[in-house]
Amino acid sequence: MNIGQAAAETGVSAKMIRHYESIGLIAPASRSESGYRRYGETELRTLAFLSRARRLGFSVAQMRELLALWRDEARASADVKRLAMAHVAALDAKAREIAEMSGALRHLAERCGGDDRPFCPIIDRLASG
Repeated sequence: MNIGQAAAETGVSAKMIRHYESIGLIAPASRSESGYRRYGETELRTLAFLSRARRLGFSVAQMRELLALWRDEARASADVKRLAMAHVAALDAKAREIAEMSGALRHLAERCGGDDRPFCPIIDRLASG
């Protein structure tokens, strides 16, 4: 399967596949006689794994660790859970931060007249820090 087909099959763009290869997240693909990248079932499973991990918001470093755990049949599930729960904590913190930003902006927008006059508490807040 070529890179375009692998991208369509796994949901990982061709550009991202090349990037993952360049940073060593996946092994370099074998090449056809004409020099095109070729992907087999093993590579497709790995790319699909990465696609699902990325959709859950794991970083490249975390995906590297998850791949190592996935490939290690002697892994302890506690190691996987530790990584997942650390990510959950980071996501929860980010969600709180986003909620705070949203609330602050909503508060300012509710006080903005939204009319033709120049006064705007949103601009005033951004200008004053």
